[in-house]
Amino acid sequence: MTLSFIQNIGGGFIIIILAYFVLWVYCLVDIIRSDFKDGNMKLIWVIIILFAQVLGPIAYLILGKNTKST
Repeated sequence: MTLSFIQNIGGGFIIIILAYFVLWVYCLVDIIRSDFKDGNMKLIWVIIILFAQVLGPIAYLILGKNTKST
């Protein structure tokens, strides 16, 4: 039953899900390994990534780089 469900979804959908998961993990690892100007920003970004599933990683890629210390 499960295998036929996966076959009916199509390969494109699974590729999109896999790409999103890789993006999510990349952002989470980047947040954990980075130093931020404000110490609380790391916690704030982790919460945003965890709870804003679709928009969180995208927002981090756009806005998060500005909050890192150089």
